[in-house]
Amino acid sequence: MSKSETPEGTVAEYVTAMIGGQLFGLPISRVQDVFMPERLTRVPLSPREIAGVLNLRGRIVTVVDMRARLGLPKNEDGKPAMAVGVDLRGESYGLLIDQIGEVLRLSEEGREENPVNLDPRLAKLAGGVHRLDGQLMVILDVDRVLEIVPDMLAA
Repeated sequence: MSKSETPEGTVAEYVTAMIGGQLFGLPISRVQDVFMPERLTRVPLSPREIAGVLNLRGRIVTVVDMRARLGLPKNEDGKPAMAVGVDLRGESYGLLIDQIGEVLRLSEEGREENPVNLDPRLAKLAGGVHRLDGQLMVILDVDRVLEIVPDMLAA
C-alpha cells in the first residue's frame, strides 16, 4: 500500500470505483491501469465470475466480473463497463466495475475493521472500511477478490 507520513499521520491512497451503487476503494499500489475491456473472449467451463480474457497491449488479462463476484445482478443501464487492471503473482487481471472515481488520500486512522452489519458478500472481499461524508467506502482486498482463480484452474 502506498503510505506516506504527514502531520495528520499515515495516509493511504485509494482508487475509487462504483459497483452496484456501492463505493469501493482499491489500494493505489495494486492498480496497474484503468481500461475499457474490448473483444472479451469467454472461457469455456469457467466460473461465472470470470467474464473472459482479453489481450491488453500484448498481455493476456483475465477479466473478473465484480458484480458476479459480489453476487449482484448484471448492470442493465447500458453504460459500457470499465476495468481496473491489477496484478497477482505476475498474472494480469481486470476487475470489471461500473464506474471509476477519483484517487482519495485518506488517513489510516480513519480506517475501520469491517462493521458487523456489513453485507457478508462485501465482507468476504473487504479489508476494512472508511466512513466518508454520508457514504461508506469498502476497501477491496485484491488478493481475496482473486481467490476464485485457483478453483478455475482446478476445473
